[in-house]
Amino acid sequence: MRILIADDDATSRLVLKAMGSKLGHECLVAEDGSSAWQLLSSEKIDVLLTDWMMPGVDGPELCRRVRGEVSDSYVYIVLITGLGNPEQVLEGMGAGADDYLVKPVDAFAVRTRLVAAERVTALHRQVNHFRSQLEQANVELLERSLTDALTGLGNRRRMEEDLVRIHARALRVGRSFGVALFDIDHFKLYNDHYGHLAGDEALRQVGLCLDREVRAGESVYRYGGEEFLLLLPDCDVDEATEATRRICREVAAAAVPHEARTTQPSVVTVSGGVACWTPSSALSVPDLLHRADEALFHAKATGRNHVHVAAVHDDDGRAHSPIAM
Repeated sequence: MRILIADDDATSRLVLKAMGSKLGHECLVAEDGSSAWQLLSSEKIDVLLTDWMMPGVDGPELCRRVRGEVSDSYVYIVLITGLGNPEQVLEGMGAGADDYLVKPVDAFAVRTRLVAAERVTALHRQVNHFRSQLEQANVELLERSLTDALTGLGNRRRMEEDLVRIHARALRVGRSFGVALFDIDHFKLYNDHYGHLAGDEALRQVGLCLDREVRAGESVYRYGGEEFLLLLPDCDVDEATEATRRICREVAAAAVPHEARTTQPSVVTVSGGVACWTPSSALSVPDLLHRADEALFHAKATGRNHVHVAAVHDDDGRAHSPIAM
């Protein structure tokens, strides 16, 4: 263990250092409480043997400072006093000391305190290790709870949380944002022709393509079934439309064979429906998703493998014309 000995008496420091070193411990020394606090703040210390009365920072105050620090490591504190007054001992324990010694100290008393210190500090290290493992497991569980198992994209829960957050931010700062819904064209025919395992692989391939094509700040999610959603913060309708078109092109360029479809090309493609929220809009998040879904339905009803943009409704009820591309 690393032991810090804080005592303003040179002889006491030498005696305690000799005792600790003989037991195989690394010993550091400080001439007063202020020097001890500097070492405690900068070095990894397992045990503090501190005198009660020292110039500057005394023993009880040093205990309070150590216990007030937020740290993963535990410092075992033994307060050394020249008086055996029970009230003083209790005062020191209340300040944060784990144990005490009465001067003049003897080697056996020091050794027993250090045995206890080694056990306690080892137990704290073990607890911290288990806590770290538990925290990591909780992070992984949370990540899995927000991730679609098949595609590795964000799932519906993460999408809903992010939409609420982006919508609240857009309301606060007055910036537009957009969503785009994608649907794999003729996916039922794909499953019927190739089987459901191949259908799962096609979903993964499309998910990879979307994930590869999203840009900084954008997020993509598996909306459900063969549908995906792209969330585009801080963008207008033209930017959202161009991003959606880019992804549609890239999915087609991946050239995943789809021989069962009744129209060209004979590869897996997606259709997209775009809707945007603007500062002048009264749309809620469900309203926005509904408009994107309507636009997607229109894109699929008018030939598939292209993008349709929902009309933008202002507060005054006026609708700007939709765009098909």
